Amino acid sequence: MSGSSVLPMSMQRAEFVERCCSVIGRGSQEEYSHLFDSVDVSREGWVDWERLATFLLLGLSNKEEHAKAAAVPRWRPARTLPTPHRDTIHSITHLPTSGRYLSVSKEGTLAVWDEKNLTLLRNHRLSNDSVKPKDLWVTGMVVLPNVHKIACSFTSKEICFYDLLSKQELSLQYKLHGLHYTPISLHYWHHPQRPEQAVLSFGDVGGQVSGVCFRSALISLFERPSAAVEQDSAVSISWAELQQGCHRCCYTVTHTAHTGHWVRTVRFLGSLEAFVSCSSSAQNSMVLAWREGETRPLRVATFHTENGIIDLDYHPGLNFIATAGENNQVCLWNPYLISKPVGVLRGHVTSVVAVRFMLGKKQLISFSKDKVLRVWDMATQLCVQRIAGIFPKTQECRTLLFFHEERSRLFLSFNSALLLLEAKKESGRRVMSHESAVTCVLYNSLFRQVVSSDASSAVTCWLMDTGQKVKQFHRCHGDAEISTMALDTTQTRLFTAGTDGVVKVWDFNGHCHHSLNAGRGLAVEIAQILVLKRTVLVLGWERTITVFRLNSFSQYFVQPAEWKGGVQHRDDVVCAAFRSPQTLVTGSSDGEIIMWNNSTEIALCKLSSDSTPPQDLKSKPFKISSNDLVLMPGGADLVSCGGLGVVRFWNTISRRLVGEFVAHKDSGSIVLTVDSSGRYLATADMDGRVKVWDIQDYCLHPTETVTNQAPALLSSLRPHVNCVTHLETCVHGDQLFLLSASTDCSLALSFLPGPTIGIFGQVGFSSPMKLPLREYSRSMAGKTTKTRILATPAPRPRASGSSSDQCDDPAPADGTIVLETKAFRTKLLVSLREDIGDIIKSEIRSVLEKEMSGFRADINMVRSDLQSYQTMVTAELTALKSTTGEIEKSLSTCTDNIVTLQREVAHLKAQSKLLENKCEDPEARLRRNNIRIMGVLESQASSTGAISVLLQKVFNLTEVPMLDRSHHSMAPAPRKGEQPRAVVAHLHYF
Repeated sequence: MSGSSVLPMSMQRAEFVERCCSVIGRGSQEEYSHLFDSVDVSREGWVDWERLATFLLLGLSNKEEHAKAAAVPRWRPARTLPTPHRDTIHSITHLPTSGRYLSVSKEGTLAVWDEKNLTLLRNHRLSNDSVKPKDLWVTGMVVLPNVHKIACSFTSKEICFYDLLSKQELSLQYKLHGLHYTPISLHYWHHPQRPEQAVLSFGDVGGQVSGVCFRSALISLFERPSAAVEQDSAVSISWAELQQGCHRCCYTVTHTAHTGHWVRTVRFLGSLEAFVSCSSSAQNSMVLAWREGETRPLRVATFHTENGIIDLDYHPGLNFIATAGENNQVCLWNPYLISKPVGVLRGHVTSVVAVRFMLGKKQLISFSKDKVLRVWDMATQLCVQRIAGIFPKTQECRTLLFFHEERSRLFLSFNSALLLLEAKKESGRRVMSHESAVTCVLYNSLFRQVVSSDASSAVTCWLMDTGQKVKQFHRCHGDAEISTMALDTTQTRLFTAGTDGVVKVWDFNGHCHHSLNAGRGLAVEIAQILVLKRTVLVLGWERTITVFRLNSFSQYFVQPAEWKGGVQHRDDVVCAAFRSPQTLVTGSSDGEIIMWNNSTEIALCKLSSDSTPPQDLKSKPFKISSNDLVLMPGGADLVSCGGLGVVRFWNTISRRLVGEFVAHKDSGSIVLTVDSSGRYLATADMDGRVKVWDIQDYCLHPTETVTNQAPALLSSLRPHVNCVTHLETCVHGDQLFLLSASTDCSLALSFLPGPTIGIFGQVGFSSPMKLPLREYSRSMAGKTTKTRILATPAPRPRASGSSSDQCDDPAPADGTIVLETKAFRTKLLVSLREDIGDIIKSEIRSVLEKEMSGFRADINMVRSDLQSYQTMVTAELTALKSTTGEIEKSLSTCTDNIVTLQREVAHLKAQSKLLENKCEDPEARLRRNNIRIMGVLESQASSTGAISVLLQKVFNLTEVPMLDRSHHSMAPAPRKGEQPRAVVAHLHYF
């Protein structure tokens, strides 16, 4: 058939819907009817291929444009920050442990800025006794966040380390002197999982790149002399000492590939174990030095450009090194390919002076000498944004770029001026894991998945390795919100609590097995579900605990049992924690904490606080509720938190408060969690900020007084823009992670401690796990095979397989063979029965032994607890007896003292009476020579000199009378038109 005879095919609505359903195989008829109406905009009742293709192409094109627009940062109007700097700014950085920005200038002024509202908190003048203050010249600064220090380099060929936690702010702790050249670029890196391993790298004006590799940074950066130097004084370290290996806590590495040229920028790339540096030289413009061991020299690879490199940055996810060149280009390099760049970004017309990656968006910011800022998309290597005309008009200036990833803030310095560009945070452009607020998050270690719930009654399962959605169950509680969730000990059952007062038990195929009537038919707010070995505790809306016995889970609808302990709290019970074998702790909304014996359900004691409020809360009503409780090993084995951002540590043995601190200042309610080892404490507030604290040694040996000092802050990040509702720690692939849920509809994954990895559901979610998913599948397959082998009989029947096959054949005519076959079959069956019986007996015996060993362990733990309680009670009784005896002695002594005091009082009364009779009235004596003068105006002077002259004139005296004092009477000042007050004068003599 010729092409001219082919007619365009068109379809009406019914045929179009039927063809789409049959060909595509998914989708409803309503959806295809809506698609037909969207294509047939002219309402002609038919569509053809041209119309459908045009509609689809336009839709995809619009979708792509919207995606590109969403990827481009939308900046707020530029702000110029008032700075105390009088000279060129040499460094801008962020202090993650305290949420502060730091900037330092050439003359040694260090400015500290508040992260929240960017106000200047204070400024310091750096000190260095090697040079005079007027000759001080700072060349760079870097933050050491894991040890709470900053390092500054000076033109005196020194690097000084200042402590941020000392009593005297910015006290000099170490001084590294004797460098060969002046260091001008600094960088610091520490291992995210092993913070004791760190590297300080610096480049100097002689082209030398050096690195100080610390082995035990958390203990000490450098070794201190034993007795020669005081503890609080600065320790001076020679560079020659470090190179000779005199300090065992660190070692040095060096290369001189940039000889004769200034090292503009230096970085240590932890993922590559390599130093990268750049200079303005055409030869050896960029050098990559690989660290291969402590004793071996660096393996150097050089990169060449036309006119040299001014600045560089590294993206660990893309494995790209971006360089700012004098030839107006931005080049992208692969660290393993040194011959040429893998990408060249062209668009600038003058030299590029700075580059910085936006790690989350996979974009690059570049700034040129003509004050033009460009944003590049790394996927397409195209410029997606150009900004010009908003920067200061200066001829020659040094420009620095610093991009804060969490806040989406870009700082640009122009000599001593500081400019801020902040990206807008639009809810419609944020990555959202759920359609509504996320209320709870859990980690299922059996399936290696993350389970989350939201306010629209949906439960979602996510893959931990990819961050993508696996399955989702909608309307689990109808229109009611899911407030909290819990997993059973087998990790195969999921408990969900709705605001309808019902707790449902699900499997991970979406089948509901039980419905627990926690609210007894009422809609209540359930705060927590605690799944124990024999009971399920539900709490949150009343003063007692709602308990469900597992032996009553034979029916679908389960009714609550009676809690034997009754009502002990004065307010609603909102949180609980359990520690094997029988310790249960509950907290109420008024801050009261009660310890229970879970086996007997009897309250043991109440934990109370007799401490004064922390310094930050003395101006506020000191009433701290309990929102979260965590039991952990150690001296302070109970952690609680609640309102006012306060975290409290309790000792359940001594039953008292041992430590408290304000984790989130000026915050309302907070939530917390502790990892299984009891080392890391994570807290989150209503602003979306998450903080991680090191509590490994916090209150481990409690003192008699309450500790108000906060533990070491390891990280402070803001993965959310709104209130964090729940935190959960998990171990996945031998790494420790933190899961956080928020009302901003997002579910975040972060290292613990460390930065945020990503949001579940986002495109390009980076897998942080060491164990790939295929290995997990292989291990799960191995477990399934093992179970199958145990479920099959022993391999003995396979040895007689040929005989059984012969038995299935037709019986031979010879009766002897038939009898032998039957006898053999009988013996075989008897042998199989015995073998199967032995296998069943051994399995039952092993199961019973495991259960009995568990019972024995529980009994032994109960025994040990009872013994410890008995010892405590005996000690308390002994202390009470001794106290009672001392009180009796004190009472006897007090009685004698009272009798003596009574005698003394009687004697003093008699003496007082005699003195009263002898006393004269001092007031009368004072008034004895007073005179009152009437008619003197209020405006006239009432001093002694003026009154003396007045009396001399009125009485025509030859001499001026001498007055001791004169003043208006003490009556109220007269109003207008009233008589003036009298003047009281005291005559000395006349």
